[in-house]
Amino acid sequence: MVQQIIPIFLALFILIDPLGVSMIYLSLTAEMPLAKRRKIALRAPLIAFIVLGLFIFLGQTIIGALGIMPGSLYVAGGILLFFVATDLLFAKPKRTKTSEQEEDSPGQDVAIFPLALPLLSGPGAITAILLYLSDNPHNLVFSLVLLGVVAVVLGLGVIFMLGSRFVRKVLRDTGVKVIERIMGILLAGMSVQFVYNGLVKLEILPL
Repeated sequence: MVQQIIPIFLALFILIDPLGVSMIYLSLTAEMPLAKRRKIALRAPLIAFIVLGLFIFLGQTIIGALGIMPGSLYVAGGILLFFVATDLLFAKPKRTKTSEQEEDSPGQDVAIFPLALPLLSGPGAITAILLYLSDNPHNLVFSLVLLGVVAVVLGLGVIFMLGSRFVRKVLRDTGVKVIERIMGILLAGMSVQFVYNGLVKLEILPL
């Protein structure tokens, strides 16, 4: 199981993208007082942790109820993750970014939307969680390990958001873009591997 942790951490780190989200957090909270910025930096990852935790412990029930075969989930998930990878590679704007009107709305809680949902706990991270669960059905120890990995990644999200001004100053826009492109290349390779594994599970391709 130890050998599984590193690729799982890498996949979730790329998909949750705490560094990229911290840059969006910086722009959304630029005019807010320090206390409110800190509160948002703590609340958003906590909400995302609850959402992803629900999928970790209820995901297998959902898969079983829908009658989805693990191989089919791998193929569909791999295709979805490939699109996420192309967004990172070609530096497309995040599809989940709010409009200016939403950002300026006084009643808008940016900790919930868009930071927690759908940025920190988006379809990519949820898909990856369901894929890993399909390979480890009804394994409580694995589910707890997966929850721990999610907690570590979101914990890094808290650190990046609290230090977002410093991170932006050190890396600048160019540094952030370079890192996201590297993560996009890694995710593209992982997504193709997911599709291949799914086709093997469906016995369409030989092992």
